[in-house]
Amino acid sequence: MNHAGAREQGLRHAVFLRRMVDPLPEGSLETRLGQGAFLALLLVDVLGTGRQPVHADAFHYQHAATRRYCEDLPAECAETAHLQGLVAAAADAVGARDARLVIPALFAYAQHLEDELKLGEAFDVLETLLRVGGDEMSPTDAITARLRMARVRRKLNEFDAADDLYAEAGALASRANDGHAELLSRIGRAYTMFGRGNLREAEARLREILADADLVGDRFVQAQAEQGIGAALYTGGRPSEAIGHVWRAFELYEDDVSRTRALGDLGMMLLTVGDADGAERALTEVVRRGGTQDAVQDALIELMHCASYRRDRVGFERWRARCESAREEMPPNIRADFYLKSAIGRARFGQFDQAETLLDTALEIAEDAGLNEFVFRIERIKSGLRDCRGELEISSEASTEPEIQSETVREVSASLTRLG
Repeated sequence: MNHAGAREQGLRHAVFLRRMVDPLPEGSLETRLGQGAFLALLLVDVLGTGRQPVHADAFHYQHAATRRYCEDLPAECAETAHLQGLVAAAADAVGARDARLVIPALFAYAQHLEDELKLGEAFDVLETLLRVGGDEMSPTDAITARLRMARVRRKLNEFDAADDLYAEAGALASRANDGHAELLSRIGRAYTMFGRGNLREAEARLREILADADLVGDRFVQAQAEQGIGAALYTGGRPSEAIGHVWRAFELYEDDVSRTRALGDLGMMLLTVGDADGAERALTEVVRRGGTQDAVQDALIELMHCASYRRDRVGFERWRARCESAREEMPPNIRADFYLKSAIGRARFGQFDQAETLLDTALEIAEDAGLNEFVFRIERIKSGLRDCRGELEISSEASTEPEIQSETVREVSASLTRLG
């Protein structure tokens, strides 16, 4: 049965079966992991509220078969550890007759999948968590699950669904007197507004949230608001103003993943204002640190963009090849950005026919995913491509001198030098 057919018939966890129908060799690691995830989550389903208690012998057989399958997966693989932990947690939960014992393992597995950009699978695991936990979940877990589900929907550009989930999380947080979670739900709703292209309203909301977070000293929400304000300013054509906000976010964050994401944003913004050296320092640091897959993919794309900005053909091709190897794993927004910046690079090297083809691909991806801001930007670049051809025919040597920089930009660039 194919994935679409399974979903239409209501088969739970069918999203994991996509790994078995994708063009991968039979018996490949990905197909085996997909099968293992499907079996492990079916085992967890036994704990779901409203189900008839499973007979001990039936559960023992299902558990033994699933454990045996997962134990045969490669031990060095991170996903194997998550699946084996999930199977063990399910057995503990059945033994203790307490479904809540499986919740930490589900949260951890969902985070792993999200970090690997397997977003549909991450959402399925979080849905399973809510279904299994039911009314017995703690308020904190119920709120966290909805916030995480909303974030995954937002990454999938499903902004209406994300906004609804953020609203649910906010309502639960209000009833639980959880001010931190309430602020996070407001941050998420502002980000969905940003994703829809309403930059002015998103920035206004984020500034209000920043003021409220300042009053209670919530560093994480302060950092999230600062980074969001920076993104809104940058997208609105004010990169020099944006850089200071994102640097403050970097300084406020206390976890490595968030700090790495902020560095990635800084690299992109510094290149926009002409500071290629500062941009490369920030982006190389992102790649060195690793972190989440989307942050690294963004950094590789921006390093490719830096190389074309410098008219470094060899560097451009090297970074482009690394991006190309990860293309199939990129979500639509990152994939559209890759094709867009590949097109800009080709144009900078005078390859205008290739640039136009790449822009058409980027536009198709952006339109299909409802990425309005990308669509406007790509169309604007397409309309000016012919003018660029004429300018390069007059002068093949384009200037890459940095723009006159603000004091804030110079300070951030110097700080990045010290960071390295």
